[in-house]
Amino acid sequence: MSALPKEKLEHLVERWEHVQTELAAGAGQDVFVALSREFSELDPIVAQIKKYFSTIEEIAGLEDMLAEASDDADMEEMARDELDALNTSLPDLEQAIRIQLLPKDEDDNRNAILEVRAGTGGDEAALFAGNLFRMYQRFAEIHDWKVEIISASDSAVGGYKEVIANLSGRGVFARLKYESGVHRVQRVPETESGGRIHTSAATVAVLPEAEEVDIEIEEKDLRVDVFRASGPGGQSVNTTDSAVRITHLPTGLVVSQQDEKSQHKNRAKGMRVLRARLYEAERQRQENERSEERRGQVGTGDRSARIRTYNFPQGRVTDHRINLTLHKLEQVLAGDGLDELVDALITEDQASQLAAMDEPVN
Repeated sequence: MSALPKEKLEHLVERWEHVQTELAAGAGQDVFVALSREFSELDPIVAQIKKYFSTIEEIAGLEDMLAEASDDADMEEMARDELDALNTSLPDLEQAIRIQLLPKDEDDNRNAILEVRAGTGGDEAALFAGNLFRMYQRFAEIHDWKVEIISASDSAVGGYKEVIANLSGRGVFARLKYESGVHRVQRVPETESGGRIHTSAATVAVLPEAEEVDIEIEEKDLRVDVFRASGPGGQSVNTTDSAVRITHLPTGLVVSQQDEKSQHKNRAKGMRVLRARLYEAERQRQENERSEERRGQVGTGDRSARIRTYNFPQGRVTDHRINLTLHKLEQVLAGDGLDELVDALITEDQASQLAAMDEPVN
């Protein structure tokens, strides 16, 4: 494994000191917010870097001391024990710094648009889509995230044909982005009298929420159709043309929204989803340009691939990208077991990036 870049580490410490000085000196609100954000990003890695430099100095000092002749056998033994301990801890410290030096995903701190759709499997797929969405709702509660349902198409037997929600909070996209893909379930449906195991699927898409400044959408590129919302029992939702269908003409992307009674609110929600989808499409285009070979790796968000299987008879969940199986199906679907899968995916992603950094350049 390549050595840590000493000059880069020293530069980060210098930058941290400079930002700290600027904050202490006082600044305008906008500058202060930017400096505070930078300081919070630098502080953890600088703490590790300082510990690393200190460890290197201690090792050098102990080696010098042991190189000199000494009549104190006890002192020499203590020095050797301390040196061994420092040399043992050094690789873990170096690895922690390497991980923090990895290029950051600029979208990790964004909120996310979560889309869950029933796939193959009819009613059972819709029920499973409902299981998944409730799993993410509970996962959000555990992490103190806010969940706002943007639109939902209920299934006649329960669950969802499709549900779209906005999740907001700290580190939402960073932890949820690994969920994009096809989720498969194997279980005996409640309506199945013969007790046969059925396989069905649902598709999950996690998109970083985009602001208006991120994606500029011109009115001339939109076709907006309004129509009467379809709802149960002839409710008032059906009496006005409040539903909105937005078509982005250059890409052909279509977003429909009818959950609100107000046409204006439906349009605003629809634009949020459209903006997120356009932003994600551009994100994927740039990522594919940077590295075609990363398509099959963790975190690419390739929604055409099966990523996970939930096997009810055996009580297990298997993530196929990292060949990890947990016999914790109930805990995962309850939300509190999902962190273990996400942590493993993040670790694998970091390992892949570290390995790529250490590959020789031709």
